[in-house]
Amino acid sequence: MHLLSSLKIQQAVYRAISEITFNCDPQVHQALSKAMANEHDEIAKDVLNTILTNHSLSPADKIPLCQDTGTTVVFAELGTDLHITDGSLYEAINNAVRQAQQDCPLRASIVNEALFARHNTLDNTPAIIHTEFTAGHALRLVIAQKGGGAENMSFLQMMSPAASSDDIVSYICDGVLAAGSRPCPPLILGIGIGSNFEGVALLAKKAIFEELGRANPDPRYAELEARIKAELNARGCGVQGLGGNNTVLAVHILQAPCHIASLPVAVNLECHAHRHCEVWL
Repeated sequence: MHLLSSLKIQQAVYRAISEITFNCDPQVHQALSKAMANEHDEIAKDVLNTILTNHSLSPADKIPLCQDTGTTVVFAELGTDLHITDGSLYEAINNAVRQAQQDCPLRASIVNEALFARHNTLDNTPAIIHTEFTAGHALRLVIAQKGGGAENMSFLQMMSPAASSDDIVSYICDGVLAAGSRPCPPLILGIGIGSNFEGVALLAKKAIFEELGRANPDPRYAELEARIKAELNARGCGVQGLGGNNTVLAVHILQAPCHIASLPVAVNLECHAHRHCEVWL
């Protein structure tokens, strides 16, 4: 049995949030630079240049990459031979979120209930935490700050099992384009196909944090990713909805088995800020 202090987890999560709040993912910066190089629209080029400039100013001035500093989302893979001491995993993560909100500082964006009182918790807690158990004694954390604008434009449908790949492409592209400028394109799309109602949404969320622009290991899904990206970028929504040929930077699909009567499809939209990192303990 391997022992890990909850304080070490808290410190690692705090450092991760502090890092991604101000520092752009290098892969995103590279993708946006490539987008600007192949952009045909002058207004879109100007906006892309502003975004890229912000990548330098944010860490230098300690101003968050985006004013919406997001909901903290954590995917935790917890080894069955690991024992957390002096507290729990959830306590450690939420303590880190609370500390980062005060120190960075971050906008307080979480309310205590969705419908009635909607009192702000004032410290960005609680985080959204998904836990899986794995073999061994390691703890892997994928930590993200997920903005509300793109999250609000995400969508899900329990499609007929008779639906074709063409039907799925049309559904996804129509949904993304209907969102227009609200999710702050250029976007990263996480797409889930399969599982069930709640499982497909989780697949879509996890898909966002795949290596940016990676080709799906299954060539059928790789082709589907490429089709969706090409069609969206050809249909003219563009950067911040102002036009051009860069509506999406990457499309990632994760798929899973499902019931014979179902074909669940979920799309989780991610803005170009794409604040996330991976921590191993």
